[in-house]
Amino acid sequence: MLCKGYDKVMELADGVLVELRDGHGTTLRVTKGALWITQEHDKRVIVLRAGDVWTVERQGLTLLQAQGATVLCAVGAGALFARSGDRPGGIGDQLRSWFQSASRQLVKRTVPYY
Repeated sequence: MLCKGYDKVMELADGVLVELRDGHGTTLRVTKGALWITQEHDKRVIVLRAGDVWTVERQGLTLLQAQGATVLCAVGAGALFARSGDRPGGIGDQLRSWFQSASRQLVKRTVPYY
C-alpha cells in the first residue's frame, strides 16, 4: 500500500465522506483511487489521485470524499478521522449530494493538484 511511516491507513469505498477536524499540517497520500478535498473557508476543491501527496493548510473542518475505491494514508496531529453521513438525511447526505453535483460540473475541468 506504500504507506510505511504513516499514522493511519484507510480503505474507502466510493462516495465515503470523511471528516478531519483541526488537521493543519496533516499529510495525506492517496495510493489508490482518487480523493476530493475541501477545507473550511476555502472555495477550492483539491483533487488527489494515486501517488499524490498534500498537506492540510489550515485549521477547521476538512472534508474528504473518495471517488471510487480509494486507499488513503495520513500522518500528523489530525490523523484521526470520523466518518459522517451514516444517518439518512443528515449533514453527510447533504455534503455527499453537493460533492456529486460538483463532480458532474467539474469532472471535465479538473487537473491533479500540484
